[in-house]
Amino acid sequence: MKAVQIKEYGGIDVLELSSDIQKPVSAKGYVLVEVYAASINPVDWKIRAGFFKEMAPIQFPATMGGDFAGVVAEVGGEVTEFKTDDEVYGSALVLNGGSGSFAELLSARVENTAFKPKSVHFIEAAALPLVGSSAIQALEEHITLQSRQKILIHGGAGGIGHVAIQLAKILGAYVTTTVSTNDMDFVKQLGADEVIDYKNQQFETVLKDFDAVFDTVGGEITNKSLDVLKRGGILVSMAGEPDKDEAEKRGITAISQFTQTNTNHLNRLTKLVDSGKVNVSVDKVFPLEEAKQAFSYQEEIHPKGKVVFKII
Repeated sequence: MKAVQIKEYGGIDVLELSSDIQKPVSAKGYVLVEVYAASINPVDWKIRAGFFKEMAPIQFPATMGGDFAGVVAEVGGEVTEFKTDDEVYGSALVLNGGSGSFAELLSARVENTAFKPKSVHFIEAAALPLVGSSAIQALEEHITLQSRQKILIHGGAGGIGHVAIQLAKILGAYVTTTVSTNDMDFVKQLGADEVIDYKNQQFETVLKDFDAVFDTVGGEITNKSLDVLKRGGILVSMAGEPDKDEAEKRGITAISQFTQTNTNHLNRLTKLVDSGKVNVSVDKVFPLEEAKQAFSYQEEIHPKGKVVFKII
C-alpha cells in the first residue's frame, strides 16, 4: 500500500511517499480502515520536526498523520462497536497508538474512532476530528463556557479557531477573535461579534474583563492574554505554556491543553455537524503524491480552515 512516511526527524524534505508499505494489522481493540481522506494538523509537522522526541519518541519508519475518514475494512478482536463497511472518522496518530492516517489503510484504536457525520462527505469529515475535539474539550469541559460570557479566541481563521467560534456562538457567548486583515470577513461570517486585526491592533490594550481566552497561536500571545482576563477568568492554550504563577497571582486559571480525540468528543462533534450548527472549512485538497506541497501550504500559507488529502 501507499503511505507518506518519515525515516528521520526534519523538515519537509524528510517526507517520503512509499508504495510498498506493509498493511497494518487489525489487533484487539483496533479497527482497520480504508482511508478515503485525511487532514493535516500542526501536530503533524511538529512530530515530523521532532518536537516530541524526548517525551514521546517514535519508531522509524513512521507513517504520518492523525485525522482520517474512511470505511471499516476489518475489525480486531473484542471490537463490538463497529463492523465492516461502517463509515467512520477519528485519529490514527502514532502518538495515540494508531498507525498513521496518510496511507491507503490504517489501524486506529476504537476509543479514537466514531461514526462519521452523515451530512458531510469524507473530505469534510477528515478535516474535523482534532479541530472539533479541541474546541469541545476547551470550551465545554475546561472553560464550561456559558451564555453571555465573553471569550477571546486567538487564531479564529485557523483549523481549531474557526470551529471554536461556531461552538462559542452555539453556547451563547460573546465572541472576539484575532486574525489577519485578509481573514476578517471570514470570521465575521462564522459569527464572531468582534474582530481584532492582530497586525494592526494590540489586543491586550483594547480588550478587558473577559471571562475566557482560547489560545491556538502560542508564543508571546499566550501570556499577553492574561491581561484581558478578569479575576476568576480562565486561559486555555493549545500552543503555549502559560505562566501559571503569574496567572495564580491574578486569580486566573491557566491550562495547557493536549487534545483527546476520543469517541465521546467525536460523537458530540457528529451531533453538532449533523444538526447543521457546525461547518468545517476545507481550504485546499491535495493527493498523497503531493505531500510535500501540502505540508508547505499548511506551514507557510496559514490556510482558512484545513488542508486535506484525498486518498480515494
